[in-house]
Amino acid sequence: MQPSESLSEPWRAPRVSVIVPVMNERRTLRKVIHEAFRVHPHTEVIVVLNGSTDGSLEIARRSGAKLLVYDRPLGHDVGRSIGAREAMGDILLFIDADMVIPAGRLKPFVNAVAKGTDVALNDYSGPVDKPIVHGVVLAKHALNTLMGRPDLAGASMTAVPHAISRKALTAIGSSALSVPPLAHAMAVHKGFNVERTTAVNVGKLNPMRLKRERTHSLEPLIVGDHLEAIQWWLRNTDSRGGYVDGDRQRWMVR
Repeated sequence: MQPSESLSEPWRAPRVSVIVPVMNERRTLRKVIHEAFRVHPHTEVIVVLNGSTDGSLEIARRSGAKLLVYDRPLGHDVGRSIGAREAMGDILLFIDADMVIPAGRLKPFVNAVAKGTDVALNDYSGPVDKPIVHGVVLAKHALNTLMGRPDLAGASMTAVPHAISRKALTAIGSSALSVPPLAHAMAVHKGFNVERTTAVNVGKLNPMRLKRERTHSLEPLIVGDHLEAIQWWLRNTDSRGGYVDGDRQRWMVR
């Protein structure tokens, strides 16, 4: 329920659930929640506080959001998975607490799912015009190409914002969201409508991550997630991921 709603109004199920993992995001949290509530008239905001010690809990309590509180860090992806498990909306929108994205830039993801898209991705592929391309960017492009979806370029459920339908969530399961590339691969494999929606340049919105990359890079984790997704894809297609072997006569050299 939004803070502005009257307590005398009859309860109705939310149309949209916005999932926000939080770990020490006091600086931006209030504004993030405010914008989240504005994406649709019937929205619930689920804040998954994990390991926060900076007063984020007090801010979230005053916001009108639904709180899920854990005393240890879970990781953003696990936080999204837990939030999705508790969500009641037909459309689930995933954002991060350290980036204030205006509601006007979040609504296209919600609208895309409302119009039939099952997974509405951020149309952000990362920088590809550098002499050395970041491993995460390469992994995203590689997975989409393997799955026969080069049209997705580097768009991925690894990047926020993105939104999914209740139907897609039910099919892939909330636990899969703890490894975003795996959830992404499962959605494509099951034939859901996975599309790039609109571009939100998260690289520019959160430049502080550059400092984190120098001291505690997430590249090994995210590349590993993509390898897990590739392994799942091969297990659920064939040893060549569904690609033909041409006229190669392997038996002649065995």
